[in-house]
This record gives sequence, C-alpha cells and structure tokens, in this order.
Amino acid sequence: MTAGGSTSREAARLRAAARRGWWRTLLRWFGVNATDRRLEAAAVRQEQGSLGEQQTAALLARLPAGWTVFHDLAVPGRRFNLDHVLIPPSGAGMVVLDSKKWRRTWETTLVRGRVHCGPQDRHQQIEAFAGYVSGTAAALGVPAGMLLPVIVVHGSPVAGGRLDVAVPEWERTVHVLAADRLVDVLAGMPGGRGPVQPAAVALAARVRQVLPQYGSAA
Repeated sequence: MTAGGSTSREAARLRAAARRGWWRTLLRWFGVNATDRRLEAAAVRQEQGSLGEQQTAALLARLPAGWTVFHDLAVPGRRFNLDHVLIPPSGAGMVVLDSKKWRRTWETTLVRGRVHCGPQDRHQQIEAFAGYVSGTAAALGVPAGMLLPVIVVHGSPVAGGRLDVAVPEWERTVHVLAADRLVDVLAGMPGGRGPVQPAAVALAARVRQVLPQYGSAA
C-alpha cells in the first residue's frame, strides 16, 4: 500500500458521513449543520495527514541503497497504524516514523519540555506516538530500545531543525525532525549506509510476518 492510503480512505468516509441521511439533509435545510462542520474538519485533518505521509514517502525514496521501507502498517490488537517503518542496511534496530503536517506559519518548539506548534500544545500527540512505538516493540517481540521513534514535521518549521523530546511516562525519547533534515539524519545514523546485513533481512521478514497492511484482513 502506498503512503497515506488509510488516512485518505478515512477522509472519504468522514465526508460521506457528513452527507448521509435524511435527517442531516433536513438539518442543513434549517441551517443546523454543526455535525457536518465537525465531520468536514475531521476530513480535512485526515487529508492533511495523508498529504504529509505522501511527502515523507517521496523523501524516503532518496535514502541510500539498502534501506527497507514499509508504509501504513497495522499492529495486531492495537487501534492505530504506523505511517512508516524503516530498517537500515545494518539491521541494528528499526525506525518507526510518524508524519505530521502542521501549520506552516507557526514554528514547532519546545515550551517547558512540551512540544508546541505555535500557540498550540501538541505534546499529547508525542506521548501517544511513544506509546505506539512501545506497543509495536511488544508485538514484534523485540526490546523497545531496538525501535527509534521519529516524527517528521512538514509545513511548520522546527526550531533548530530537530527536537529531542523526553517522554518519561514511556521511558522514550522522541526525535522531532524538520522535513528537510530527515534523509540526512537517517543516512547518517550508525548503520545507515553500507551493504545489507543478515540482521536487516531477518528484521524485515519479522515485520512482514507480524505487521500487516493497515485495513487488510488479519
């Protein structure tokens, strides 16, 4: 599945829900459409998320040879999807990558240890993502330390190009990167260049075995 597929489908579902049913048509006729507006706003957020995932996929195509890249994976027993899962040529762990598309006129910064985009506190999303990564490690049966949680932000400039965010509740550090830093940071990590090692092949096989495409039959 291509990047952003599940979020695009969810946006279409929300828009269909906003237009379905005789009672919604009647409410719109009377000018009472708060539910429709909420559904439309949710659909827009999903579409922005899908666009961010597609932009990330285009960047990941520039990684050095030897990287294995998965998009839009499910974690069995969990109600979330993984935007991107990456395995470097060395096979020394994997990167779980989440795409965000935030307002371009607001800067993404740390305020008293919490991630903000402009005036909005977005730290809950960071904490949730750390939890997703921990759940993914448990599903794969590997130590949590093998998984590197990274969020790439499109649109909003990231202060300094990179934020290393402590999430004590999950005992994880989440790395928040500007989109233009993503490929260089990944390629420059230990094991990010070189021939594909057996550990990488085995780890990729484990991902294929355990993490199905999101929305596919288990």
